[in-house]
Amino acid sequence: MTQPSQLPLLLEPEELLPLLSNPDILLVDLSRQEIYLQQHLPGAHHITPQQLMSGQPPAPGKLPPKAQIEQLLSSIGFTGDQHVVVYDDEGGGWAGRFIWTLDVIGHQQYSYLNGGLHAWLGHGLPVTAEIPPQPQPTQISVTIDTTPIADVDYIKSLLNTPDFVVWDARSPAEYQGIKVLAQRGGHIPGAINFEWTRGMDQQNHLKIRDDIQKLLADCGITADKTIVTHCQSHHRSGFTYLVAKSLGFKNIKAYDGSWSEWGNLADTPIEK
Repeated sequence: MTQPSQLPLLLEPEELLPLLSNPDILLVDLSRQEIYLQQHLPGAHHITPQQLMSGQPPAPGKLPPKAQIEQLLSSIGFTGDQHVVVYDDEGGGWAGRFIWTLDVIGHQQYSYLNGGLHAWLGHGLPVTAEIPPQPQPTQISVTIDTTPIADVDYIKSLLNTPDFVVWDARSPAEYQGIKVLAQRGGHIPGAINFEWTRGMDQQNHLKIRDDIQKLLADCGITADKTIVTHCQSHHRSGFTYLVAKSLGFKNIKAYDGSWSEWGNLADTPIEK
């Protein structure tokens, strides 16, 4: 049997099935709560997406305080030694956001259940409504590594440089400034719009598309660039961050302030 430490980033449903009872696996569900209460993978602990965000306007998607992260991880029995397997019910946005959070605290042992709950159910694998026992709270102290985080000053400093790409995961209407969800609409100058759901295979249980690398390359999003991905609140860009990681992109960061910050500042450059 494959040891948890040897698991790939993208874990297929049939690969995860024999590992469900492995004590070295911490299974985390980021589905909507009503879905989790109806059906989830056996043994999965639930996290609400709001627990991954600061919730503070105007940029509620920013990384929460260190103490909030520690409390969250303690509540699911995280020790720092487990291999975390994460999934959601939407194709990877919130799961990717949690993986980004693990990167921020320097925890590198994780996998994404490719396609999440959709793929698990699509393969006819078992689910339950039974809530697992509340784990014994753990004493967790994390260190924040800012390497995976991009902020306004970082992005401004790299604009118009040839090896820098902003990957905008929002809808074309948001990107073009037609749909405005902040004081100002539009996009970061030079940003490439590749809307997040385009990376999901709608015919294969929302798994990451097999041809995703070519689709991105055709847009100019390639492994040799420094890439910052964002959306409105770093939810949709959780998935695009995950995709970049799955392709082995080394220089990938997420802008957790996202458009809710950039579009509400008076001095940030904007294109339409």
